[in-house]
Amino acid sequence: MTKQKNQNTENTKKHRKMFYQPIRDKYISPFTDFGFKKLFGEECNKDLLLDFLNELLYEEEGRIVSISYLKLERLGVASDSRKAIFDIYCENEKGEKFIVELQKETQDFFIDRSVYYSTFPIMEQATKGDDWQYELKAVYMIAILGFVFEENKNDPNKYRYDVKLCDIETKKVFYNKLTFIYLEMPKFVKPVQELKSRFEKWMYVIHNLCRLDFLPDELRETIFERMFAAAEIARLSQAEYMLYIESLKIHRDNTNCYKSAIRRALEEGNEKGMKKGMKKGMKKGMEKGMEKGMEKGMEKGMEKGMEKGMEKGMEKGMEKGMEKGMAEGFEKGMAEGFEKGRAEGEREKLKLQQELEELKQFLRK
Repeated sequence: MTKQKNQNTENTKKHRKMFYQPIRDKYISPFTDFGFKKLFGEECNKDLLLDFLNELLYEEEGRIVSISYLKLERLGVASDSRKAIFDIYCENEKGEKFIVELQKETQDFFIDRSVYYSTFPIMEQATKGDDWQYELKAVYMIAILGFVFEENKNDPNKYRYDVKLCDIETKKVFYNKLTFIYLEMPKFVKPVQELKSRFEKWMYVIHNLCRLDFLPDELRETIFERMFAAAEIARLSQAEYMLYIESLKIHRDNTNCYKSAIRRALEEGNEKGMKKGMKKGMKKGMEKGMEKGMEKGMEKGMEKGMEKGMEKGMEKGMEKGMEKGMAEGFEKGMAEGFEKGRAEGEREKLKLQQELEELKQFLRK
């Protein structure tokens, strides 16, 4: 019996050695389906979920004494209605319901999905007969997100969103039995040395667990010692390890597919953007070029025109000036010549008169 047991142990070690090679982490990732349900969905780890919910909801809910796990798959009201499969579904000692969902990658209409999920615990509370007065127990929909909603990206310091039915004008809660809580984990970047509350410690552990190699001194509390022990990969059974490997592979494939889709979308967007940009750029360039060309052409044309105009003006001016000068000179010359001729004629006339007078006097003698 001992020999057989030793042989089985040896085979298990060989089997594990073969599959352990791709994993260098010490602790499982809560962002895998297996990891999340292992840490928060198993009966033996119920105290972890209870403590997390108490820290998350204490101000509103008070202390939750106990929780009971419920069936994860819920059917619709009709046989052909779409069913819902929750990650974790439980209720407390007061019959209040809690859905805890983990969503690693961005999903279209995730908020719509969370609202849809919340309807199942509400509908289940309806009882047959006339005695039921529509009184409901509280329902909490809690989403731990590995992404940030697009509309929240410009607010890096807010990572927790508590949503209720409120009056728009007064901003007061109108109905307090339906609560949605969204935790955007990528925004939680506090180092372990700056953690102040137990809730912040939970946020840190969930976000960073698979990246740690040991339990930090700042987290030396019984509940986190339990968490780290439950998450240690070396403690998994062979069957659990195989399930984790498969879950991790799916998680990594999904992440790679998402990143590849983003990269392809960016590449296609860049290519389309470049084409559209070139087209717009050419059109804008031509408009700008024509505008600049016309402006430059007008400046050059005015410069050339002024230069040419001055040359032509001087030439025309000289020609016109000469014509005018000759005409004015001829007219002036004639006037001056006539005046000079007349004056000369007067002088000659006086001279002749004088000579005639002298001749008359001579003859009288």
